[in-house]
Amino acid sequence: MVLDTGSELSWLRCKKEPNFTSIFNPLASKTYTKIPCSSQTCKTRTSDLILPVTCDSAKLCHFIISYADASSVEGHLAFETFRFGSLTRPATVFGCMDSGSSSNSEEDAKTTGLMGMNRGSLSFVNQMGFGKFSYCISGLDSTGFLLLGEARYSWLKPLNYTPLVQMSTPLPYFDRVAYSVQLEGIKVNNKVLPLPKSVFVPDHTGAGQTMVDSGTQFTFLLGPVYSALRKEFLLQTAGVLRVLNEPHYVFQGAMDLCYLIDSTSSSLPYLPVVKLMFRGAEMSVSGQRLLYRVPGEVRGKDSVWCFTFGNSDELGISSFLIGHHQQQNVWMEYDLENSRIGFAELRCDLAGQRLGLDVKNLA
Repeated sequence: MVLDTGSELSWLRCKKEPNFTSIFNPLASKTYTKIPCSSQTCKTRTSDLILPVTCDSAKLCHFIISYADASSVEGHLAFETFRFGSLTRPATVFGCMDSGSSSNSEEDAKTTGLMGMNRGSLSFVNQMGFGKFSYCISGLDSTGFLLLGEARYSWLKPLNYTPLVQMSTPLPYFDRVAYSVQLEGIKVNNKVLPLPKSVFVPDHTGAGQTMVDSGTQFTFLLGPVYSALRKEFLLQTAGVLRVLNEPHYVFQGAMDLCYLIDSTSSSLPYLPVVKLMFRGAEMSVSGQRLLYRVPGEVRGKDSVWCFTFGNSDELGISSFLIGHHQQQNVWMEYDLENSRIGFAELRCDLAGQRLGLDVKNLA
């Protein structure tokens, strides 16, 4: 399952299709129960979902979820017994997905579903009753591990914490069940971008919140902030990196700063460190986390690499999103009990070995 801290409802593919090898078969389960739209669960427990549930032709509680990458899924809600380690939770609500549109069907074919981990009442972490969870994504091939509950290890260095932003009043563009933190500035090699603090603060509509989202691949910044970061990164990499001068080339619709790097070179040149300055904590983004080699894009002897920060405005998103590429080799702790997020740089493959886990099998 895809681990997604940016969404609420967990779902599994329930319909057999040629390109999906792994599906959940409800007929093989004795504990699976469909949720009718007349039930209290459908009427009252779905209020945190972004799109309201509806009643389908079979009178079942029907859901539609759309994601930041323009993909969407739909199906009906159901109860099932979920087991995680020694913990068993009967009547856990999840989505039985029977149709959807994808932006990356090849990647989607590798998964059976999605684990919704935000702060909503139907999220997996809330239904299972965990007050804290952590994960660590390796930079090698995005494998890693997820730990539910307390993580106390002598070798784990102290985490830097930033508080979760709470919003008591409902605002049209503020997601109240997201892991929202306060971004206060950005540094490139310790040079602070000359931006007023107000550009990072949500406005009266709630637009401009900063969300930590493991389900989004890259990091997206609102227009003025993205432009300032792009300009400074260009300046500091002049003479080090060769810019791809193709004005119409935009990777994934929002990433327009790309470079040409010799396909035979085994490592990236030295790059300036980008630091995301959150309230009370900083997250450093360096080396391979700053550039992404675009699969299949070659210009002569060169590969195309793009800057891993994009422009939210180009995606029609009115928020800052911190994606999982920037979280690689960072221990991420979501502390719901104390309303905060903690992080520390760490080699996730080595941490996995210390935990005695075969990290390759936990992708």
